[in-house]
Amino acid sequence: MQEAQVLNISSYKFVALPDCAALRELLYQRALALGLKGTVLLAEEGINLFLAGTAEAVRGWVAQLKQDPRFADLDPKESWSEAVPFKKLLVKVKGEIIRMNMPTVRPDQAERPPAVTPETLSRWLDQGVDDSGRPVVMLDTRNDFEVDYGTFDKAIDWRIKKFTEFPGALAEHREELRGKTVVSFCTGGIRCEKAAIVLEQQGLDTPIYQLEGGILRYFELAGGKHYHGSCFVFDQREALDAGLRTPEALVRPDSEAHRA
Repeated sequence: MQEAQVLNISSYKFVALPDCAALRELLYQRALALGLKGTVLLAEEGINLFLAGTAEAVRGWVAQLKQDPRFADLDPKESWSEAVPFKKLLVKVKGEIIRMNMPTVRPDQAERPPAVTPETLSRWLDQGVDDSGRPVVMLDTRNDFEVDYGTFDKAIDWRIKKFTEFPGALAEHREELRGKTVVSFCTGGIRCEKAAIVLEQQGLDTPIYQLEGGILRYFELAGGKHYHGSCFVFDQREALDAGLRTPEALVRPDSEAHRA
């Protein structure tokens, strides 16, 4: 079997980027020179990236990026594969780095909602309650076909087809969250960060958290405890197990074609 020697990273940060058009060319040329493949999305609200290549090249690109003070605290999630799971390199400027169609939700302009670490969440799920004794519910903010690959035990799943449907689903189901500690989660953290802001805006008068680093960071630091199945990823690997590897026998859900 070929040794897994390709480093894959994913990361995001909500930060004001008024110069994202100029930044796009700089980041593209750096990645191109290092032979990286993947996708980098830029918007006035921040950056969202998925890149793969040799460890030296990937970490070199990240080191260059972190020289910009706006990205100094970027902490990419890492996993390994036998081959590069992307066909080409894309660096794009978009209206949002994760589309929600709610202009009033700007994480780069708001205080970041509280986050819970994977280790603390695992302990809460062991207990069934948070440290104040309040019941904990997990709210999956991903699209329905992603949830079908795997999710946390007893997670709330509103079967949304795309992230833009989340605010409407929340308005419809908000009362089932009242009186509980709500932990929103997604693949890498970007969607649950926006979702947590929308949850706070609902005035539920209940603790709202986002899972720090999403499912992939949870796998890295807490393993697969309290999680069943795999985690869908938007590249050619399709899904990762709790060891951040492609499952040997990947169980594909019986659903429509993948939707981004």
